[in-house]
Amino acid sequence: MKTILNVIWLILCGFWMFLGYMLAGLVLCVTIIGIPFGLAAFRIGVYALWPFGRMVVDRRDAGAPSCVGNVLWVILAGWWLALGHITTGIALCLTIIGIPLGIANFKMIPVSLLPLGKEIVPTDQPFGGYSHQARY
Repeated sequence: MKTILNVIWLILCGFWMFLGYMLAGLVLCVTIIGIPFGLAAFRIGVYALWPFGRMVVDRRDAGAPSCVGNVLWVILAGWWLALGHITTGIALCLTIIGIPLGIANFKMIPVSLLPLGKEIVPTDQPFGGYSHQARY
């Protein structure tokens, strides 16, 4: 089922959101200071291309630099990308078949606004490789 949803997603909005993230990543990688932000944009862009079957989890080792970086991210690129998710989510929700995809778009808004300190993992492994260990 997730493959079918991913193919429909790719056709209706995934490819365009992927291009938006890639453009943001390229612009942010122009400066040395922006490279970590560009890499985050590339990582989330691949997630936006094929999202079903994966999820976003918080990284436990993310600290204050991620918080500061997220503030800069929102100013530089986050709000544009979140606006893209809002626009495509509303457009998809206007059709009956697109409602689940629109909801998925709305679920991607938090990671588009605050990507640093997050990790994208398969849904069958929700703790980034630590599923057999207790995480406190």
